Amino acid sequence: MKPEDLGLAEPARSAAAQLYAQFPDVLFTSGRRGVGDQARAMASNIVANRHWIAETYMATAESQALQKWVDTHPAAVSQDKIAQGLAGVMVTWSDAQKGKVSKHFSGEAFDVQPVPGEKGKAIKAYIRTLPGLTKFLEKEGGLIRWHAQFA
Repeated sequence: MKPEDLGLAEPARSAAAQLYAQFPDVLFTSGRRGVGDQARAMASNIVANRHWIAETYMATAESQALQKWVDTHPAAVSQDKIAQGLAGVMVTWSDAQKGKVSKHFSGEAFDVQPVPGEKGKAIKAYIRTLPGLTKFLEKEGGLIRWHAQFA
C-alpha cells in the first residue's frame, strides 16, 4: 500500500508521505479502518494470544467489552469467528467509543511491516521524528507490530 491508499487524516497523512519519500520500499500494512477491518486485524492477533486485547489496549469500557467477548466465547478460535464477534460488539459504537480503542478508526494511525537489521533501525528512528507522532509501538501484546499514531 502507498500512503495515498491508506485513507489517513492529517497529520498521519503527511507523516506517511514523508516516511515513504525517505524509504520508498517501506510497506504500509494498514491505515484507516472500518469496524470489519479493525475486527479482522484484532482477531488475527487474538488467534495467537487470547489475552492480546487486555495486554495491548488501555483499560476502557470498550476494550474490556471486547476482551470479555473473547473470554466468554472460548469456542471461537478461528480468525473469522473472532472477527465476527468483535465486530458485533463494535458495530453500535459511536466514533468517540471507537476512538478509545484505536486511532485507525479516525485515520490517525498507520502500521508498517517490520524490517530487520540496520534498515529497520533507520526506519524506526525516522518514524520517531515524524511531526505529530504521539505513540510508536514496536510490539503490541507481545507480537511484533510497528504502529505509528498521531494527534
